[in-house]
Amino acid sequence: MNLFRKIIPLFFIFFFNALLAQELLIEAENFDNPGGWVIDPQFEQQMGSPYLLAHGMGVPVENAMTKVKFETVGKYHVWVRTKNWVPGNWEAPGRFQLKVNSQLIDKTLGLRSGWGWEYVDNINVTAHEIQLELIDLTGFNGRVDAIYFSTKNEEPPSSSKKLASWRKTIKSEPNAPPITKSYDLVVVGGGIAGCAAAIAAAEEGLKIALIHDRPVLGGNASEEIRVHTLGIYGNFERILKKIDTEHYPNGSDEAKLDQKKRDDNVKNYSNIDLFLNHRAYDALAKDSIIQYVDARHTSTGDRIRFTAPRFVDSTGDGWIGYWAGAEFSYGRESVDTYREEWEEHGELWSPKEPDNAVMGSSVLWGSKETSSQQAFPEVPWAMPVAKDYAKVAGEWQWEFSSPDLNQIDDAEEIRDHMLRAIYGSFANAKKQPENAHRELEWVSYLVGKRESRRLIGDHVFTFNDAKEGRKFRDGVVIEIRAVDIHYQTVLENENNPDFISEALFYNTPEYYIPYRSLYSKNISNLFMAGRNFSCSHAGLGGPRVMRTTGQMGAAVGFAAALCKKYDVNPREIYTGYLDEYLALIEEQKFEKIPDSKQ
Repeated sequence: MNLFRKIIPLFFIFFFNALLAQELLIEAENFDNPGGWVIDPQFEQQMGSPYLLAHGMGVPVENAMTKVKFETVGKYHVWVRTKNWVPGNWEAPGRFQLKVNSQLIDKTLGLRSGWGWEYVDNINVTAHEIQLELIDLTGFNGRVDAIYFSTKNEEPPSSSKKLASWRKTIKSEPNAPPITKSYDLVVVGGGIAGCAAAIAAAEEGLKIALIHDRPVLGGNASEEIRVHTLGIYGNFERILKKIDTEHYPNGSDEAKLDQKKRDDNVKNYSNIDLFLNHRAYDALAKDSIIQYVDARHTSTGDRIRFTAPRFVDSTGDGWIGYWAGAEFSYGRESVDTYREEWEEHGELWSPKEPDNAVMGSSVLWGSKETSSQQAFPEVPWAMPVAKDYAKVAGEWQWEFSSPDLNQIDDAEEIRDHMLRAIYGSFANAKKQPENAHRELEWVSYLVGKRESRRLIGDHVFTFNDAKEGRKFRDGVVIEIRAVDIHYQTVLENENNPDFISEALFYNTPEYYIPYRSLYSKNISNLFMAGRNFSCSHAGLGGPRVMRTTGQMGAAVGFAAALCKKYDVNPREIYTGYLDEYLALIEEQKFEKIPDSKQ
């Protein structure tokens, strides 16, 4: 009885303490003013959230600031979710500090290896509203995912599943988005392929949602990544000239001119609802039919559910298909799978055994001459990658791929490897007297991918389809560009940098991609356009460039219009309405190109 009397009060003390515990999660991407930090959402599926990145190219960026409101004042434990992106025997390159109101907390952050929570301090919150600041110390890509205040000294979970569940609980976030929007066609991915699909379908009268996770359109062709568009226009010159680029050098600042043209032209369509800065995070299929795609705003976190009878996956990584359960491939097939050998290059072209090797991702960059001497910091953490390599700019050959790294799952590590290569190579170049006046002008922080998931359609386009110029009754994309497969030059000589690639070019006749490669084999209402179309590894080598993928997008957009007209799904266009479809595409060749739209 005495023991019972002791336990009861302890229970109530514990219960009321738990009830009174205050906790507050501030997502870094929600900051009122990010200052010089940038929002990086490209690894959300891997690490759990968009985050703020101090991408200052070696110069500390302006503070990020936000107001935080507390229901209860008092003592709070503070944690920051962050990572040291290059752990080793050197100072962490991404160091930063936290300031609360005017008080700088005397704790250097960004030291933890791998994403997780770093304890900051136990601070006294004396007002119901405070100002929180992130202070970058290096300019070398410090990163902050979230800041957590709690009256309990209990670190939040770190494992991906537990963290995702905890986040939902602490934010009282329901499973389903609070808003649902319905369309004739939902296009996910605003690269050249996605833009072309949206335009083609809109011109046929469909109501379109175009969802894209960046503030500007174009994907690899955007001013943020700066790859020029290659390939021919095929049947869709009028549409593609609204969104493509001039042939400026990759990485050129001239990308900004084509950016304005592209964004303006897409926005001119009143029946395209453009959802910039929205990243899709889920799709649900029932009985092989996609019911919806869910997307989240990359800074506010606001969520929308998109429903439609048909969807286009132009995400590049094939995310919509993946979530919906579409069949897909990744890596290089065995040479025997499709007989895609090129004896002269053997294993570099097509391996005897299948593997996970794919073409790599690039991070482009450049520097400029100035009128005075320019310093650049020491970067010991970059030298194990750069070694003695010295350059002042990087074009398409700056590329990284490894069979041990997945271009989707390990994309952040791949990007970071390229940043180390860039900063280290530039630091080496700065030691040369002729580069004393040079400074970094631009370094992308976005990975420009070439290859990852390839969704499987009714036809898998192969190298032999291109090599032999095979004609298909449903051929809707035309190309003459050589097939080129990239490989890391370190495979030929171990002394070469592991971040420099070369290309093997195989000249082909004019070749054609069939419509059957542009819809899913097993998800009945899913189109795909872009590098995630249905092809083999070697088959991707030619048509992966952006005017060609733009042709895919336009072809899919016109198919979607006929799907609506006859209330059918993509495969039925091939089986029942192919002649009308091909006639619609043929008409596009004779459409006049208005000067105002170029």
